[in-house]
Amino acid sequence: MPDILLVEDKDSLRRVLRLTLENAGYSVTEAADARAALHEIAGGPHKLVLTDLRMPHGSGLDVLRAARAADGNIPVIVMTAFGSIDEAVQAMKDGAHDFLQKPVDSNHLLLIVERALAQERLRTENILLREEWSRRYGFPRIIGESDVIKRAVADTQRVAQTEATVLLLGESGTGKELFARAVHHLSARRDRPFVAINCAAIPETLIENELFGHERGAFTGAGDRRLGKFELAASGTVFLDEIGELPLAVQGKLLRVIEEKVVDRIGGRAPVPVDVRVVAATNRDLKAAAESGEFRRDLFFRLAVFPLEVPPLRERGRDVVLLAKHFAAAFGKELRGQEATLSDEALAALQGHSWPGNVRELENAIERACILSDTMTLEAKDLGLVQGSEDDTAALRGLDLTGSLSEAAQRALRLVERHKIFLSLAANDGNKMQTAEALGVSYKTLLTKIKDYNL
Repeated sequence: MPDILLVEDKDSLRRVLRLTLENAGYSVTEAADARAALHEIAGGPHKLVLTDLRMPHGSGLDVLRAARAADGNIPVIVMTAFGSIDEAVQAMKDGAHDFLQKPVDSNHLLLIVERALAQERLRTENILLREEWSRRYGFPRIIGESDVIKRAVADTQRVAQTEATVLLLGESGTGKELFARAVHHLSARRDRPFVAINCAAIPETLIENELFGHERGAFTGAGDRRLGKFELAASGTVFLDEIGELPLAVQGKLLRVIEEKVVDRIGGRAPVPVDVRVVAATNRDLKAAAESGEFRRDLFFRLAVFPLEVPPLRERGRDVVLLAKHFAAAFGKELRGQEATLSDEALAALQGHSWPGNVRELENAIERACILSDTMTLEAKDLGLVQGSEDDTAALRGLDLTGSLSEAAQRALRLVERHKIFLSLAANDGNKMQTAEALGVSYKTLLTKIKDYNL
């Protein structure tokens, strides 16, 4: 259950409040005055602070401000005796969630505590999707509204609160490192190091030394002791990207690190304790590799305590548009000093592309378009993508010009109309009313043409 910091200088009242909260299932940390409370706040995170207003060595306002400085979103409930209402009002102005008037009614206390925690849970439900939290905690936004990305975000939030090993699965370019960073920053280890290692980018002869380090004189050229990545990540998170490329000889040592929480430096005489969380990622079918003997089965099962699938971009629907607009604004401002936008034709082309390189490919395409475009409105040609359907594109290249001028013009008109309606429907997510307004035709006319052109 959530940990509550209880700050009250009267021993008898503090004991009653603690028992009330613990009987309701909460974990309670006590502080007998403001000074002790400030020490507890500096020492570790709490889910809620319940503090008296007047006490020795400071006041409840000092506790409130310290708690809010440590975490601007932690709920703080202030208890006050009759006659201190002005101070309670000041506490509310300083960011207190609520205040209780003494003598404290147990039922009222539990109601306010539960409401405060429920509000905090609601606030954090979409934590990964909110830009202000990404700035605060130092990881990029996970942008998207599709069901598959929301499920991945929800799973990330759940597992981040545990110490479970996480295995991120998905194609290249889907953003697995982004999710790994999210797991770290939403965990109790958020203030400790996050160390990312690309197992495929380190030569096989160096990977063991890189991960586990060596002692002085362990091999020729080892003039000093060197700590490996696991020791450098003390109390934090190690992210092993492309884990499927880790040599078999090193996999056994990694298994020992995960299971026994120790590393063996090269040339070391005794194991070294390490406290790290492991998050791994791969675009390979690691289960099949384990069954074929290409990857250790025991290591696979230790890594896959909580497998988390990061969906490919082609399965994320309109997220392509949201991501493209985000990248256009960001790269436009970075490269040209002004946010770029995308034309309807460009948006339709983006949605019609399969994106085998996923989010990475989309990001590169938008950055390239921001460099190439002559205006701040990016067009499909700037993106290097085929516009519309393949059939329409082929027809435009091989337009039938036989017959009279009127007959050729009529065929061209129908092709242009079909192409334009296709693009507008795609840009408006299939909303026919909005498409009709965008095209300047009646809803009935649009329905007739959709049926006529078999769209």
